[in-house]
Amino acid sequence: MEDFKLIRSPAGDRLIVDKSGPDLLRYPLLNKGLGFTPEERENFGIEGLLPDEYNDIEKQSERLYASIMYNPDPVGRNIDLSQLQNRNEVLFYKILRNHLEQLMPIVYTPTVGQACHFYSHVYRRGRGIFISPHHKGRIEQVLRGSAPYNDVRLMVVTDNEAILGIGDQGVGGVAISIGKLALYTVGAGIHPSQTLPVSLDVGTNNQELLGDPLYIGYRHPRLTGDAYLEIVDEFVEAVKTVFPKALIQWEDFAKDNALRVLDRHHKSLPSFNDDIQGTGAVAAAAIYAACRISNTRFTDHRFIIYGAGAAGMGIAKRIRDHLREDGMSEEDIRLAILSMDSRGVISDARGHMEVYKKKLAWPAEAVAALGLAADELRDLAKVTAAFKATVLVGTSGRAGSFSEDVVRAAAANIENPIILPMSNPTTICEATPKNIMEWTDGKALVATGSPFDPVDIGGDMQRIGQANNVFVFPGIGLGAIVSGATQVTDNMIGVSAKALAETLSLGDLDHRCLMPEVEHLWDICGHVGLAVAKQAVADGVSTIENPENLDKLIREYRWQPRYPEIVCE
Repeated sequence: MEDFKLIRSPAGDRLIVDKSGPDLLRYPLLNKGLGFTPEERENFGIEGLLPDEYNDIEKQSERLYASIMYNPDPVGRNIDLSQLQNRNEVLFYKILRNHLEQLMPIVYTPTVGQACHFYSHVYRRGRGIFISPHHKGRIEQVLRGSAPYNDVRLMVVTDNEAILGIGDQGVGGVAISIGKLALYTVGAGIHPSQTLPVSLDVGTNNQELLGDPLYIGYRHPRLTGDAYLEIVDEFVEAVKTVFPKALIQWEDFAKDNALRVLDRHHKSLPSFNDDIQGTGAVAAAAIYAACRISNTRFTDHRFIIYGAGAAGMGIAKRIRDHLREDGMSEEDIRLAILSMDSRGVISDARGHMEVYKKKLAWPAEAVAALGLAADELRDLAKVTAAFKATVLVGTSGRAGSFSEDVVRAAAANIENPIILPMSNPTTICEATPKNIMEWTDGKALVATGSPFDPVDIGGDMQRIGQANNVFVFPGIGLGAIVSGATQVTDNMIGVSAKALAETLSLGDLDHRCLMPEVEHLWDICGHVGLAVAKQAVADGVSTIENPENLDKLIREYRWQPRYPEIVCE
């Protein structure tokens, strides 16, 4: 592991390397391409391997960005960016940071879902670590021998089963881990050498993949039960041994495994599940912003969570916690949040129900008090009217489920209904912002899970905030890493939501926008990261010696893409 020694300083990074000639150019974090100075070319024996012209990183960024955008196909752009990341990593991050608004949808949602789907067909070079059942009993050995660097602080780990709204993508799910780590680097400033994408490739139940002759993953049905948990448990123990300072973000696990893995390991090493906790935090932040705009409080609202998967459960929990903080009684909290799944309102009268849904279930007598017939309990519009919901949160993956009658029912309950169709990509979004605004005469307060164009409201083009987890997960990771947190507490997740809401400018609020602009991601991540780090100290899980210097520690830790000085060992 580790092919260079990294020395960080305010003046810039310095890399002490033992590579030269063609060997040097093969390492993405060392290769500068035309950015090697004439002196470096001579010192490292690469003079004849590059064209004569020297380009600084800004010039290179300008040329490469134009080349990438020349490709009209989003998946093609994703492939081009992946190739660049595997060739010149610093330049990749420079381009991504300079053009984040244009490129984030390419490296992340929605295009990354397609990249997962086509992964085996466009595979060029492996990035990250792939753990399969063939490695059982020697995962520590595999991890130690295969990881490129020895100071890993952050892993995004997926078992590939619940990728966005498209489900089981087998080994291709690692593209999500790669994309999210890119945003950790460009947003939070985590140095690329301290990040590691991991695919727990435990098989796939996607018959299309299993029958595809080009599929490159573990070609077997998914492991389940104890066999599955044994792989996960062994992996966690290996991480604790090989990378004792690492934080894990669990990513795109199906809801039952997501909960099981998080509960099983969140105290044994710092970890969190972005689909559950990150989504809950960003939804809560959007609701906080909406309350500021409408001059209401969390406790003034009644919430319907439409979709009872991992994301829906995480949002419900986060709303409960914030209502509790505002002094609402436990019984009132229970009756303020109504969850629905494909079978309708979730009630404790159901005979068979997943364990996690029992926490979401309404008492049968409260359901009866809605005055709806059994078949009407599946009708979102009738439930919205009977419950007098003021907030609709969509995590169902059912396109168009926030129909006109549903949205109008919510608008009848309050002047400014809060509508959050959060399913992504756009093809499965519960409603488009344009329709929501038309149905509410422009009064709804809207944020979406996928990017949408501004909406014309009486001649005023209103920006639609994207309730994107990218606004919280990099800050959670940054705060946990810099504070040396031994676990990621619920309070740390909670403050990330409040901190995100605080980053909205007066201009955002004046224009009724619930999320900041992604071009401010660097500052947002810094603000969220500091709040999370302070909460880690308050919760007693920080291990740093001087917590009063957290702001300074965060500033000094964060990395920005610029070419380092390279010197011989």
